[in-house]
Amino acid sequence: MARPPALKLAEVLTEIRMSHSAFYRLRARGQAPRMIKLPNGELRCRRADLDAWWEACERDTPEWR
Repeated sequence: MARPPALKLAEVLTEIRMSHSAFYRLRARGQAPRMIKLPNGELRCRRADLDAWWEACERDTPEWR
């Protein structure tokens, strides 16, 4: 069974509506979605990891509680 392709960083940034600099600040603090660093240095994100990150963000908002 084929694994779904991982999202490119640009696709992730478009979906979460965030700039590169804001994303890298989150990543430095360990608060960004889990990313995979490829041998060529590019970053990818599995759909499941991005969805899990979104759910965690929703749970941490006051409206969710």
